[in-house]
Amino acid sequence: MKKRVLITGGAGFLGSHLCARLLEQECQVLCVDNYFTGTRRNIESLLGEPAFEVMRHDVTFPLYVEVDEIYNLACPASPIHYQHDPVQTTKTSVIGAINMLGLAKRLHARILQASTSEVYGDPDIHPQTEEYRGHVNLAGPRGCYDEEGKRCAETLFYDYKRQHRLSIRVARIFNTYGPNMHPQDGRVVSSFIIQALKNEPIAIYGSGSQTRSFCYVDDLVDGLTRLMNVEVDVDGPVNLGNPFETTISELAELIISLVGSRSRLEFRALPQDDPRQRCPDMTRAQQILHWLPAVQIKEGLSRTIRYFDSLLSSPNEAKKIVWKVAS
Repeated sequence: MKKRVLITGGAGFLGSHLCARLLEQECQVLCVDNYFTGTRRNIESLLGEPAFEVMRHDVTFPLYVEVDEIYNLACPASPIHYQHDPVQTTKTSVIGAINMLGLAKRLHARILQASTSEVYGDPDIHPQTEEYRGHVNLAGPRGCYDEEGKRCAETLFYDYKRQHRLSIRVARIFNTYGPNMHPQDGRVVSSFIIQALKNEPIAIYGSGSQTRSFCYVDDLVDGLTRLMNVEVDVDGPVNLGNPFETTISELAELIISLVGSRSRLEFRALPQDDPRQRCPDMTRAQQILHWLPAVQIKEGLSRTIRYFDSLLSSPNEAKKIVWKVAS
């Protein structure tokens, strides 16, 4: 009998790729999304699949369905989107987690929480291990998502495990990129590619010396499914990301080269609480999941550039992009 899997945020960037992967693994997939940042375009290719079902729903309201597993990915993840309505972002992280945990408790279903490397804040240690408790600013503009919303959600997951013996998994996801990213989400990969394709100045906030580690989406989805399916008891969170760092300036220069763009670099003031460096310690992922990302950054960026080039070349899609940003 096919496993029935619920994915909240299933029409988003990560969620849509996870939907496709689970269908390939012959699961029945229920994709739930309120389409705040997710788009129907991301899942259009899956709509004809008999094992795929879509439901428009906001996880801040209870959901009554029958499933075997739950991936809780619902929450805007880019600063532009989660700072648009910070109160609603916190509600999505916290009330959404409560609702999905309640559903998992009723069904005796395993549940995975898509947490974030942002819980580490602007870290004092490098690379970041799961034991590191973070260097955060709960009163800052990022607190609604990373520094408190997601941290509270993690606490709820651990408490449900202790109090109700629920089978949980917590993934701390580092910077991920690839096709289906929202073209105006403000993240460096999507922003740099769009600007390079248009031969516009590439905006770099700060000196460009700050580092990030970029994981291609196919690798990340592989890590998520491994974490969900591993049979050992996973005590605590697991970092999922790429352990190889790139400076923001190096990323911009690489994208300009791959696109063949005439763009130049334009330096601007660094936003409040923007982390100086971000890189996962992957020891736990290697030990528990026997997993490390495989796609090299040049190959991953080339695939992502082709996606955005196709998107910008479509007049209908270009209109949708402009409308969504303008609204």
